[in-house]
Amino acid sequence: MTNLRPAEIAEIPTPHGPARVHVRRTPATPRGALLMGHGAGGGVDAPDLRAAARAALDAGLHVVLVEQPYRVAGRRAPAPATQLDAAWEAVVVVLRGTAGVGAGGAGAGDAAAVGAGEVGGLLAGLPLLFGGRSSGARVACRCAAAGEAIGIVCLAFPVHPPGRPEKHRMAEIDAVAVPVLVVQGESDPFGRPGPTATREVVLLPGDHSLKKDVPAVEKAVADWLSRRFP
Repeated sequence: MTNLRPAEIAEIPTPHGPARVHVRRTPATPRGALLMGHGAGGGVDAPDLRAAARAALDAGLHVVLVEQPYRVAGRRAPAPATQLDAAWEAVVVVLRGTAGVGAGGAGAGDAAAVGAGEVGGLLAGLPLLFGGRSSGARVACRCAAAGEAIGIVCLAFPVHPPGRPEKHRMAEIDAVAVPVLVVQGESDPFGRPGPTATREVVLLPGDHSLKKDVPAVEKAVADWLSRRFP
């Protein structure tokens, strides 16, 4: 199991303010990259995100955890879906090196901070996986086609608000045409997607936080990645 080293941190301009990326590079020649977003009220240090990051690094992938602009600005309430998607897509464009990075940089107080130019083009030419937990998983699904992702990792995909199954968001994940991994708590009050021919669902003990068995989260992601990158 890979211990997560401190990340390189950079701010990337988006149409809705700077997003912050936490970059961990595989020491080997990269086979691809996994970009993941956080939940609506949480950050990129969620245990399940860190577990997935460890699995991806062990698989020879660069890992980028993306903080949405509303979090960078210190707001707790999430931005509308259209803004979340636009910010995500702007980050992907810069990391792929298909547009200029503009001005901006991470906070001067972070010793691992680098300028956006240091990560611009980092993922050029690499196959990209999108993912995230909860709200971040929804963003990954909605942006999969436009971002040309080759697969999606959904941690605790929120099918519906608790107690409101009629308000489901299955259209977002059903629209994904590439392979999808869903890791979900058995007692998640936000529901859970069912498996399909291209969607694998791994159920673990616990709820929406996926904190009850974090090593199992890492194993589920590692097993799935081993089939994507044999």
